[in-house]
Amino acid sequence: MELETFLYQLHFETDKIFPPNWEVDWGDAPLPYKLYKGLPTTPLSAEVPLTLKQKEDGQNPSLKELGHFLWYVYGITQYSQSTVMDGTKEGNARFTQSLRRFVPSGGALYPNEIYVYIKLDNVPEGIYHYDAAHHRLVLLREGNYDTYLSRSLENGLPTSDCFCIAFVSTVFWKNFYKYNNFSYRLQGLDAGVVIGQSLEVAHRMGFSTRVCYQFLDRSINHLLGLSEQEESVYAVIPLSMKPSITCIDNVQKSGEMVVASELCKEIPVLHHVSYNRSKNVIDYPVLRKLNEVSMFETTKSFVKIKKNNCEKLTLDREMVFLPVTKSLSYDLADVCRDRYSPDIDFKLGEVSQTQLATLLKETFSFSYYNDLDDTQGQVKTRVSLYGSFYNVEGIPNGAYSYDSGTHALRRITNGDYREFLQSGLTLPNVNLYQVPLCLHLVGEKDHLKETLGYRGYRIQQMEAGILVQRLLLVSCALGMGGHPLLGFDANQCDELYRIDSKGKTSLIQIPVGPYRSRDWLRGRLLS
Repeated sequence: MELETFLYQLHFETDKIFPPNWEVDWGDAPLPYKLYKGLPTTPLSAEVPLTLKQKEDGQNPSLKELGHFLWYVYGITQYSQSTVMDGTKEGNARFTQSLRRFVPSGGALYPNEIYVYIKLDNVPEGIYHYDAAHHRLVLLREGNYDTYLSRSLENGLPTSDCFCIAFVSTVFWKNFYKYNNFSYRLQGLDAGVVIGQSLEVAHRMGFSTRVCYQFLDRSINHLLGLSEQEESVYAVIPLSMKPSITCIDNVQKSGEMVVASELCKEIPVLHHVSYNRSKNVIDYPVLRKLNEVSMFETTKSFVKIKKNNCEKLTLDREMVFLPVTKSLSYDLADVCRDRYSPDIDFKLGEVSQTQLATLLKETFSFSYYNDLDDTQGQVKTRVSLYGSFYNVEGIPNGAYSYDSGTHALRRITNGDYREFLQSGLTLPNVNLYQVPLCLHLVGEKDHLKETLGYRGYRIQQMEAGILVQRLLLVSCALGMGGHPLLGFDANQCDELYRIDSKGKTSLIQIPVGPYRSRDWLRGRLLS
């Protein structure tokens, strides 16, 4: 299949990317976490704090504190058991069990893994895998790799100032076994959600952060000992107690080109053994091909995205100016524990203008440092927000776009579009008739391909995922729930918002609103 065709179908004709008669082999499912065999391990403290506190002494964190960071980002935090009716006349029920984390994931499959390069006291310097199943570190490669990493990442990044560099990878089989080729779209979004949670937790703990989307893939994968046919790094997140990683010289020096294949020769190949439980791993040639063509072979491939000319809003009667609200303050740890993704549990209730204004402002006031542009990570220049609102105080029912600069909504069309949106769901697992806010993150239809090639698709999905996580946390802090959905008709939504002619498309749909708790058994994994 041509990759252009695949990406189009992945977004607009998802039924065509599944092979005929596709059936999931539930009995041969992989583990939702990666396990290494026969390597040295370092246990992390199980005494996880119930509230995250900011370091104020300016000193590097202890290993115990780094363990707290990793647990809040991607640790296993909950065991749940739900009842599912089989749809027969007899009304037979079956039980499903899952291990949950604070971040959402498509099907609770968690295709990502976290690796860390650590330079802290009381632990050898080197590359580790975060073993979420046992809340411990597994040593993969000992030694100092500052110089190696500085040449693999953007020019001028002071790796020596970092106490830790985190790597977010994707293990292709972990959700391909269920979603087949559709897993490619999920993998980028899931990685973005993990990045978003990492930024939130790091901010609360007082760490400086930067997200690197552009790096020499093969040299990074080689450093971690990953097989590119099975797993590849999607993002790199340096962590520091110094602001130097947010204020670097982004200009590549002429003649200073680094080639991944040459860099890999400087350190030996790793031959570690890992376990995923599946006995029959089906090939995924399209995902492997996309991963291959997305890789950067030299640092000359690193680029900066020019700032888009944002659509200027004229002030007219179609504008609805939202009330000015105070900055929302909440305990991130509490919100992580309380966050919930309703489906048939939504219950219709009025949303106040203040709630809506706070939700939109807090989501899009978020910025982060990255290697894509020379701004302070204004993700709103690449991803925008639209929504269909019903029963919101003082706002007529209808479809709107949000402008963060004026903190206002532009009305696109009036009406109640709940039935319209419900009809566009692939599976009726969410009752949109009970949802007051149906939000859509919108991005460029070419998925940044002109600037970043095929790598642009996964970067766009990751930036959308960062905003999804921010949106879900703020929704929870406001007493509401949000449920990210990819099983929706993007063509239908683009028509509703009249964005197709503007070269934009809906990336993900997030219903948000009040909800009632479902009947399920769950246990929190806290000391």
